Amino acid sequence: MVSPVQTISRQVGVETYAQILQFYAQHVQLLDGGFAEEWAEQFTEDGVFTQNVKPEPKRGRAAIAAGMRRGVDRIAASGVTRRHWFGMVVADRLPDESVRTRYYALVFETPRGGRASVYLSTTGEDVLVRQDDRWLIRSRLVTHDGTTDPAGAGAQS
Repeated sequence: MVSPVQTISRQVGVETYAQILQFYAQHVQLLDGGFAEEWAEQFTEDGVFTQNVKPEPKRGRAAIAAGMRRGVDRIAASGVTRRHWFGMVVADRLPDESVRTRYYALVFETPRGGRASVYLSTTGEDVLVRQDDRWLIRSRLVTHDGTTDPAGAGAQS
């Protein structure tokens, strides 16, 4: 992971940053609402979604949508409500004009009639691109806290 201090000179402007925060707010609300296919539409056609706790990344929008649909249906059947929160977003412009973001993500889980609790804490790293005047995710790496990343270096605190 690149130190945020090392990337200050490449940070995006205020307007772009606000667009990215709005994009993420809509993105997680689609997922939390059970709209797996619409959520996956926010990846590029050849997008890649990697989680360090899964053996293989999901490659391509169709595979990402299918995998998320299974997960959303499983959660709905359990009677649990999940809410995702992205925060502490850092956004840096890359040489090809894409944007690399790094953020913390918390997933809250509330059983029917129960109390909310933190289900999962992660860091995320996305590469976002502009296509047809909207942001899309070209790649996403989610690293679950308390686990080892794919390279064996360990998750950062």
